[in-house]
Amino acid sequence: MTASVHQTEQLLFTVLLQLIVMIGAARAMGTAFRRLGQPAAVGEIVAGLMLGPSLFGHFFPAASIALFGAKPDPAITILSQIGLVLLMFQIGCGFEFERLHVARLRRLTLAIAIPSVAVPFALGLLIGTFSAAALAPGIDRTIYSLFCGVALAITAVPILGRILIEHRLEREEIGVVAISAAAINDVAGWVMLALISAYASAQLSPGQVAFQIGGLLLFVLALRFLLAPLADRLVRQFPLRDGLMPANLLAILVCLAFLLAICTFHLGIFAIFGGFAAGLLFHRHAEIAAAWSRQVGGFVLVFFLPIFFTFTGLRTNVLGLGAQDLPWLMLILAAAILGKIVPTYVVARRSGIAGRPALALGTLMNTRALMELIVLNIGHELGFLPQSMFTMLVLMAVVTTLMTGPLLRFLLFRSDAASVRVEA
Repeated sequence: MTASVHQTEQLLFTVLLQLIVMIGAARAMGTAFRRLGQPAAVGEIVAGLMLGPSLFGHFFPAASIALFGAKPDPAITILSQIGLVLLMFQIGCGFEFERLHVARLRRLTLAIAIPSVAVPFALGLLIGTFSAAALAPGIDRTIYSLFCGVALAITAVPILGRILIEHRLEREEIGVVAISAAAINDVAGWVMLALISAYASAQLSPGQVAFQIGGLLLFVLALRFLLAPLADRLVRQFPLRDGLMPANLLAILVCLAFLLAICTFHLGIFAIFGGFAAGLLFHRHAEIAAAWSRQVGGFVLVFFLPIFFTFTGLRTNVLGLGAQDLPWLMLILAAAILGKIVPTYVVARRSGIAGRPALALGTLMNTRALMELIVLNIGHELGFLPQSMFTMLVLMAVVTTLMTGPLLRFLLFRSDAASVRVEA
């Protein structure tokens, strides 16, 4: 066996062993958390944290280095990013914009969505501004503060959707309002994140900024007037059979997601946005979203997502936070939780919703989880979220998602508690 072949086999052995540990830990913790009444994804996030320096790396440093190395292996890094592109395609494809057009609840949805983005974003901006000297010395204060704002403003639509189903709220009016407002939150959050990422990567060069703005406009126009009609034509040309996509259509969708990921990468707004944009092209075709979920979605969730969670966990060291970080952590948690729940509760009450459902609506809007981790990894990757703030925001994402289920069970224990009553 030649040296190069041996190196390849050794790399394959290492990566396969890492995958076994990641997938196995994610499944075990996901199952355990589901039995505790929590979304499985929360358990998978915790599994990723446990595999990092917060637990396994702390108590078994030699074993951790032997298994994962001093930093994530390039192969694992690439797999996590490919998984995110495919996941973002799935999220974009399954975006249910028609819920935003429910006539009776449209006004309430918009009334809740706007402050539930604006208030936590403003609070995150303030925290970033005042913490920059202590937590992010040497980092651009403006970009650091903007990332803190987006981190607090985001709401996780995929996890929220699972929580609504588990509590049988997906067809209740409170569920429709929550998922619709969260969809607006996510769209606003992704737009802000794309603009901030473009601004950060442009390095204040006027020529680069002009190129990115022009490129983004062309990209959006191409999506709307060239690729959207092409997507409709593809759906007609390759009809589903027994609820499954033909292999040719599936291959085209994967290639399209990767192609648009390349485009957004060159525009300086990260490859995952290309996957999301590709998915949005097919959001009008519910049968495509369902078929993708059946044929690809399960593999993405079981294989790729644990890789991303472990990738995040290897960057997160909860035990690395010092006593001086705890006041900031408490402030971040308070701002994140109150910044979502209070404005939602106030608007809901002013719209004629009873106290418990109004508070439950605010609790639902406070769900972050996966989408939050994507935002944080982008900020960390660009170098604008230092290690301590990255860790505190990861903890915030876990805590705000963990509290959703128990609070909902407490607030909506009566069969009629989930009913939203909106004044005419």
